[in-house]
Amino acid sequence: MSNENKGDSSNDLAALKTLSDVTSQIRKELARVIVGQEQVIDQLLVTLLAGGHALLVGVPGLAKTLLISSLAKSLQLQFSRIQFTPDLMPADITGTEVIQEDRSTGSRSFRFIPGPVFANVILADEINRTPPKTQAALLEAMQERQVTAGGRRHPLPTPFFV
Repeated sequence: MSNENKGDSSNDLAALKTLSDVTSQIRKELARVIVGQEQVIDQLLVTLLAGGHALLVGVPGLAKTLLISSLAKSLQLQFSRIQFTPDLMPADITGTEVIQEDRSTGSRSFRFIPGPVFANVILADEINRTPPKTQAALLEAMQERQVTAGGRRHPLPTPFFV
């Protein structure tokens, strides 16, 4: 084994140790708020670190919203909760283009106003209740990690976890 490979190995071990320490701190922080959900917390952390998304299923009152918002807070990430309803439109979650007028010149231009999907951690509640086009907008954001509005692509923040 060359010295170059040994150096990479020690860097990998140091990074793994750091990751282990950080996840332990996150678990401790969440344990202050969430009691008895260690397995769920571990699975959420693995999913977040792997760059995936999670599906939380449970009866009302199991602190799903508290868990996700606490996870975002412990990582100092922006949290957004979207309540999906039958009348929710894609632009309601992704954002929209508005016309902005410069009063001094009279010129008009489009400006993008980001929707609630432009957060690091999103709790998408009851997505099955919303129209297919709105579901598709969220799924595009989850897969592509971007939103298309007004023919322009807008990248979502990193990390992006739904």
